[in-house]
This record gives sequence, C-alpha cells and structure tokens, in this order.
Amino acid sequence: MSKNLIHHMQAMLDDIREQGLYKQERPLESPQGAQVHAQCWDEDLINLCANNYLGLANHPDMVAAAHEGLDSHGFGMASVRFICGTQDIHKQLERKVADFLRMDDAILFSSCFDANGGIFEVLLGDTDAVISDSLNHASIIDGIRLSKAERYRYANNDMADLEAKLIEAQAQRFRLVVTDGVFSMDGTYADLPKICELAEKYDALVMVDDSHAIGFVGERGAGTPEFHGVEGGVHLTSGTFGKALGGASGGYITGPQAVIDMLRQRARPYLFSNSLAPPIVNATLAAIDLLEQSAALRQQLAENTAYFRRRIEQAGFDVIPGSHPIVPIMTGDALKAQQLAAELMQHGVYVTAFSFPVVPKGQARVRTQMSAAHSREQLDRAIDAFIEVGKQLQLIS
Repeated sequence: MSKNLIHHMQAMLDDIREQGLYKQERPLESPQGAQVHAQCWDEDLINLCANNYLGLANHPDMVAAAHEGLDSHGFGMASVRFICGTQDIHKQLERKVADFLRMDDAILFSSCFDANGGIFEVLLGDTDAVISDSLNHASIIDGIRLSKAERYRYANNDMADLEAKLIEAQAQRFRLVVTDGVFSMDGTYADLPKICELAEKYDALVMVDDSHAIGFVGERGAGTPEFHGVEGGVHLTSGTFGKALGGASGGYITGPQAVIDMLRQRARPYLFSNSLAPPIVNATLAAIDLLEQSAALRQQLAENTAYFRRRIEQAGFDVIPGSHPIVPIMTGDALKAQQLAAELMQHGVYVTAFSFPVVPKGQARVRTQMSAAHSREQLDRAIDAFIEVGKQLQLIS
C-alpha cells in the first residue's frame, strides 16, 4: 500500500504545529461546570471556555430529568424517526420548542450541524438563491454547499453589501438570507432589523442560526429575533440544545408548517440518523420549563458578563466590544494566543486559543465565555490571572 498520503498528512501536521495552530484536547475528569478538573492537572480550573451559558450542564434538575427519561423511555431509540424512533417526548419537545419560539412547528436533529446540513438542499433548487453572511458557522457553509442554489456571500453584517447581493439575485425564483444570530467567534449580533427590512423589500425569506442565543438572549430567552423585536420577520430558525439548554446534544429547525413537514420527508440527516436519545429529550424539556418559570439564571449571566467585560477592558486588553457572554480577548498572533492560554492554565484558569482556520489569519484570540454558574470570587480570580499573565506577555502594560 502506498504511504504517500500518510506521509503527506504527517508533514501537514508538523507544519500546523510549527505555526502554533495545533489544537490540543484536555480530557476532563469532572462534570462540566464553572470549575472543572482536567486530566493530568493537580488543581481544579475555573472554566471560561464552555458554552454552558446558564450553568445547566450539571444542574440537579437536568440530571434528575435525564434519569427520569432514562427510566421511563430507555437509553436509546436504535431507529430513525420515521421507522420506530419517535416517542411521545420527541413530539412534546418539538411542540415546546415551537411554542417557545412562536413558530408553527419544530423538527429535531441529532445536532444543529445536522439541522443546518439538511435544510438548504430541501428548500432550494438550482433556480433559487441563498445569501449568506461571511462569518456564518461552518455548518451553514457546508449545508449550502449541498444545495444546488446559486450562492451569494455578503461581508459580515454589511447591510449595503447584503442589499447589493439581493439585487443581484432578483432573477432567481426564491431567495433565502441566512445568518448567525450571534457570531460565535466575536460575540457580536447580526443586524436582524435591517436584514428583515431588506428581505421584505426584495421578497426574500430570513433564516437565523440562534445557537449562541437560544435560552438567554431576549426577555424570555427566545433568542435574537425576540431581542431585536423582529420575531415576525424571521421565517426559519435553527439552534442547539448543546449550549445554554443543558449542553448535551441535539438541534432543531423551526418555521412554517409546510417547511417542517417537508423536512420530515426529505432532510437526509433527519431521515438517516438515529433519533435523539430519550434522556436528552426529557432533560431539554426540563430546561425550557426552567427558563419559562424564572429569569434568575439569565439575570445572573447578564451580571457576570457585564462585570467581567468591564474589568477586562479597564485592565487594557483588546476586547471586541459588546454585551454578549462571548468575550474575545484579541492577541492577533496565534503563538501569543497559545502562550496566553497555556500560562492562564498554570494560574488555574481554563481558556482556549483560537486561530486560523477557525478565525481569519491575524485575528487570533482567547475566547472567554461567561456562565451564570460563575461566582464573583471565581471571576475575580480569573481576571487577576489575566492581568498578571497579560503583563508578562506584554499584552497590557
């Protein structure tokens, strides 16, 4: 057997390491939380890099609901939905998600990546157009590639460029504008009011991936359409249960009944992937119940975010402005970002460096993320560590 391909892969890996772009995994020996214990690490670490926005990943109510789902409905379905993989709780969760987001219906997928991977080829053909923000998630990019629609890409949040692309696509039968509600590497919000206005003007549909907003953005936690007051102007949403809503797995699409019904008939990740596991379904039902009963976790998250952002900015770090719990601390240089993350680990703070190809070259960063589970004492310890290491690496004076 020729080993040229293997040697080629090894050479590429060596080059990735030399550039400081190699991604390391650190196995945890504890549940996910505001503080975690990593394998081969003596001390617990303050965790500032999880998508555990509401602190539900190990919340006792979630654990209890997962146990209840396991006891009542079993471990797994061993089937896809249309064969024998649909339980009553799957339908209950779809109804609850749709009602929570004020949509006609919802359809569950094993992940939001699969949801975004399955929708575009069902909705759009070769006489249609999809118009996508340049910073959209990889799952949207891959999903669009699977469709035969004409593809247009507009500069991030650039509404003049979006309008130009909508004008260019006027000859197409249907037009769909798709954007992240929150751009995951920057923590910035899509300009949904203007997007919806332009979509109305040029007869286009709007789809929003709200993975980094569902559960905690907006007065009810219903995401960026609620936050911007444009729920009626957004026609389709995708999102995940793997972040604020418990952090396990699973995703969804919400939208008009005819669209959801067609996805059940034609979306390949839905038709050919096992149904979402019953413990996850039951726990996600409990998560939404928790959000509907109290705003306490959303309020705590907002307070933690404002406090951390204020103190980090006052210290002199280069931070992308905003109000979202994603707080990117910019270094520019990939090696510098890796050094910052490694030194912070030595100070008991778990963060991760992001560099190309996850972010553009020259925009390396350490992306921190706040959680409602963080105590003020934990945030203070983390901020003090950032200041000490930042001075050491000459990121601040």
